[in-house]
Amino acid sequence: MENERKFGAGTIVILVILLGLLGMAIYMGYVGWGMGGAPGGGESMSTRGYIAMGLGILATLALGIGLMSLVYFSSKSGRD
Repeated sequence: MENERKFGAGTIVILVILLGLLGMAIYMGYVGWGMGGAPGGGESMSTRGYIAMGLGILATLALGIGLMSLVYFSSKSGRD
C-alpha cells in the first residue's frame, strides 16, 4: 500500500477551480452558439462571419502548434 496517493487540500482546490472554469467555458460556448440564430438573439451569422471565424481558428491553431513545437525541439536539443 506504499503507492497509494492521497489528495491534499491544494489539489482539491485546484480541481474545483479548473472544473468551475470548464463549466463557465461550456456555458459561454452554449450562450454564444445560441446568439447566432436563436429567437430573439438577432440575425444569423453571415458568410463573412464564418470565414473570419474559420481564419481565426486556423491562426490560433497554427500559433499553438508552432509554439509547442518550439518548446519540444528546445527541450530535445538541450538548450533549456
